[in-house]
Amino acid sequence: MTNTSSERNKALLLEAFDTLFNKRDYAAANRFWSEHYIQHSAHIAPGRDGLFDLIRTLPDTLRYENQLVVAEGDYVIAHGRFSGNGRAAAWIAADIVRFENGKLAEHWDVLQEEATESQSVSGLPMFGDLFPD
Repeated sequence: MTNTSSERNKALLLEAFDTLFNKRDYAAANRFWSEHYIQHSAHIAPGRDGLFDLIRTLPDTLRYENQLVVAEGDYVIAHGRFSGNGRAAAWIAADIVRFENGKLAEHWDVLQEEATESQSVSGLPMFGDLFPD
């Protein structure tokens, strides 16, 4: 595999998400998110601090799992699951991130509660091969 900027950005995104969401290592996460981070999510206050402050309010059981990550230049899209979020259902997310100077610089997302088998009109799970319990 070549070490293109797209490949580096995919790896950086996965490491950044693991560091912040799973490990809750805010000091280490600072090195991944730009100081000028732009947040487009309607669920998160502006900037890097807005994101970090939101994560601090969520249960320690929060976990991020990635199923798919694709990149084109400075843009990366990750399809993942946020479980243990303190809600009845996990969130399935498509996170779109723009990188600048090797850091997460801008973010958009689409979030949806994970459907159970009885809720799925398609009969297929939204994440992975299995429905949630």
